[in-house]
Amino acid sequence: MPPPSPARRWSPALSLLLALLSLGAGRAGAEPGLSIQPGTAKPGDPVLITVWGLNGTPTGTLAGRALRFYEASGGWQALSGLPVELAPGTAALQVLGFGPSGKEPVELTGTLDVVDPAYPDRQLRVAGKYVQPPASVKTRMAEDRAAFATAFAQPLGPLLISQNFVWPRQDRITAPYGDKRSFNGKLQSQHFGTDIDGDPGTPVQAANDGVVVMTRDNYSAGNTVIVHHGGGLFTTYFHLSRIDVKVGAKVRQGELLGKVGKTGRVTGPHLHWGVKADELWVDGETLLKLNFFAAPPPRSPAAP
Repeated sequence: MPPPSPARRWSPALSLLLALLSLGAGRAGAEPGLSIQPGTAKPGDPVLITVWGLNGTPTGTLAGRALRFYEASGGWQALSGLPVELAPGTAALQVLGFGPSGKEPVELTGTLDVVDPAYPDRQLRVAGKYVQPPASVKTRMAEDRAAFATAFAQPLGPLLISQNFVWPRQDRITAPYGDKRSFNGKLQSQHFGTDIDGDPGTPVQAANDGVVVMTRDNYSAGNTVIVHHGGGLFTTYFHLSRIDVKVGAKVRQGELLGKVGKTGRVTGPHLHWGVKADELWVDGETLLKLNFFAAPPPRSPAAP
């Protein structure tokens, strides 16, 4: 069961101001350093790297994948993901940049423990139309893929959020991220989202601030809304019975996006909530645990 939403809510402007003051106070004059969230991850998790004390945009890699840094208050952040195929073990993190003067090169390194995700194999018996789409819809599916590619082709830019992420609705999770799905005895796919139960017509809300980059009826996903949150981060909302926003709309956390439905290739009403970070589908439940506004450790006093 998802945790309840906090009862107390700051206004977005006040939340952003408090976050900026906290970050600025914590990072002003800080020695170069980095933090990584979560401390231990599984394949398929989003990973947030925060860097401070550098002059100019850094570069880096995590588990061999290039990081894309965007400016954050008092430093830089990169939101990446661990490929779902990544083997358990240790993922190496390397960040390169320049110190406060802009001249001295700085290398920051770290490691991330990657644990076995133990994704379950779910056996499903469904009608043939849910396994193999008819040839008559191939053109429509190609158009859908092109529309998704356009929606996800947004400039990186800084994050548009002023608070951490919350659930788009409160209800029972019927299928978590990572389920391996065998249809009629044959492994067909892996589930790259979180299915949240809901009666048709119940509200679906934005998990955080952002800009709507898709409102479309897709063959498989049904009525779909995609919100871009900056930083290469998107949340997606599938199978809606109704869409209540338009492309280009700036939405706030908790704002109504649409209603739960069963449009597209589904067998019953629910919300499929997906998260895409740096071109990878990642686990939304882990995204909710990331603190985008955490201050770095306090600076040690200089020696006399």
